[in-house]
Amino acid sequence: MARVKPLADLIEGCIGPAFAAQGFASTDILAAWPDIVGERLARVCRPSKLEWPRRRRKAEDAPDSGTLVVRVEGVFAIELQHLAPVVIQRINAHYGWACVGRLVLQQDRVGRTARRAAEATVDPARRGEVALAVSRIEHDGLREALDRLGLAIVATAPKR
Repeated sequence: MARVKPLADLIEGCIGPAFAAQGFASTDILAAWPDIVGERLARVCRPSKLEWPRRRRKAEDAPDSGTLVVRVEGVFAIELQHLAPVVIQRINAHYGWACVGRLVLQQDRVGRTARRAAEATVDPARRGEVALAVSRIEHDGLREALDRLGLAIVATAPKR
């Protein structure tokens, strides 16, 4: 039987190349961002790209620090600019080496969509089918999760 893999391992394989194109070695920085900068700043800023300087010829030279490009909501850019040395120190402490030497701020919307998606509708007959299918499951949490999944599958998207 196949061994169960953590979802994080599968996601890394799927979106890892896209992160590598932006200079990130892994997706870890996005997951750890609230721990690095704090919950309050994490709501208004996100790392966007890590730019590395060109490599030197000598192999024994220590690697140069990169420049982290951070998208930030406009009104919080000044606050993040003042906190930049602290954020850089926390990033470097998180990774255990001086990987980031400076921050570049880009004012942009972070984590908000311009408009909200319309709610999908569920046919009552299909709702009954889903409820019947999951009714035999004894574990409450699993039953509720499968019920939500079933509803999401049978729901029809509204017409645009």
